[in-house]
Amino acid sequence: MIRVIGLGPGSKQALTLGAVDLLKNSENIYFRTENYPNVEYLKSLGVKFKSYDYLYQRLNNLDEISENIAKDLVDKHSEFKEIIYVVPGHPLEGDKTVKILIDSCKEKNIDIEILPTISFIDTLVKNLKIDVSYGIKIIDSFDVKDSMLDKKIETIIVGLYNKDIISVIKTKLCGYYNDNTDIYFIKISDEKKLEKVKSSIGEIDKQQDDKYISVIYIPRCVDTINDFQDLLDIMNTLRSENGCPWDREQTHKSLKRCLIEECYEVLEAIDEMNYDKITEELGDVLLQVVFHAQIGKEENHFNINDVIKRICNKLIERHPHVFAKMNVSNAKEVLVNWDKIKKKEKGFKTYTDELKHVAKNLPALIRADKVQNKAAKVGFDWDDVMPAINKVLEEADEVKEVYKSQNKEKIIEEVGDLIFSTVNIARLLDIDPEHALNYTIDKFIRRFQYIERKGSEKGKNLKQMSLKEMDELWEKSKLQ
Repeated sequence: MIRVIGLGPGSKQALTLGAVDLLKNSENIYFRTENYPNVEYLKSLGVKFKSYDYLYQRLNNLDEISENIAKDLVDKHSEFKEIIYVVPGHPLEGDKTVKILIDSCKEKNIDIEILPTISFIDTLVKNLKIDVSYGIKIIDSFDVKDSMLDKKIETIIVGLYNKDIISVIKTKLCGYYNDNTDIYFIKISDEKKLEKVKSSIGEIDKQQDDKYISVIYIPRCVDTINDFQDLLDIMNTLRSENGCPWDREQTHKSLKRCLIEECYEVLEAIDEMNYDKITEELGDVLLQVVFHAQIGKEENHFNINDVIKRICNKLIERHPHVFAKMNVSNAKEVLVNWDKIKKKEKGFKTYTDELKHVAKNLPALIRADKVQNKAAKVGFDWDDVMPAINKVLEEADEVKEVYKSQNKEKIIEEVGDLIFSTVNIARLLDIDPEHALNYTIDKFIRRFQYIERKGSEKGKNLKQMSLKEMDELWEKSKLQ
């Protein structure tokens, strides 16, 4: 049997008579830490124990500390059969070592008993006069890195074991709150009395060591850094009866162009490697996602949670090498598996189904490249680029044959064949056709600007220049 005892809020009055009696009359007692107010009282009663404080000094990884404690307790149980594990506060209020220990006992069929104790949450709520109607989030410092913070509720972080943990907490909080956000270190010296030490997020790691400080309290503070829920709330307001007339008029179809334009602005920001601009433009894309989700919610078709659920499920299903037991050796195998999973997921019965699934609203060069790549995966491709180059020359000749005819449809067809064949060359040379064409467009603009500038220096605008004059300047521009 493993019995787990909580030390409560910290005063000796918080200890239950049953817990004190058990500790006084037992052997093989292990404290997670002796750095807690009422531990000295237990020592005065003659309670003998060992603590795991040495692990906090030896290891930096908090998960590793918890796992080591739980493993050692299981080993001690194998040796002694009856052991007691003692933790600060309540065993089931955010203590990760207890969580891991419970799972290990279940797996190894070991009996484990949690002894009741006074919850320090009651003490905190009473002394800090917290309005629980807004909710309280309790986070063990072990879990703070992976926890979702919520500024709209009271937040309590427990388990301030050392300075290293304070640094981890600061890093997490600085990514969510303003540096000057008020926080409080709670010093527990008596069940009926708590001492609040005011600080701020930015100054959190400057608090002096005090073994009685074991809690950080962050009051509900809505006027801080905006989060995802704020974005949802703003969009809901804009679409409400008293919101913005333009936003209220929008539909999924009317917003199509906006989504495309915002995506291209992100691409431009990435090309410029302007991180401030990338941040802004990604925000604009996210706004479009939230906008469509709000419309979907109003029409009772879907909401933002449905969108998030679908993409989470898709990522998990298409990464079995991460979330399941499939093994892959390189990125190429990942893509092969991705295609297989997608084919099954979409219900494709033929390879043609895959080609048809490529979105028609994609820019034509991108769509052509994707279709060709999918066809190439089943062997419909040339081994090198020369046949593709010859194909372009062939298609150019066919354009020559029809360009003077009155058959507009045939001209469109042959010009399309020429462009499609040119994309094939880019693909075989591992060149993005969109990038290549944009590069040439930019080059054209630079040379055109040279012609206009040189003409202006001679007192001529472009309309006053002959094609021959412009061609001569064009050739000179190539030397610049």
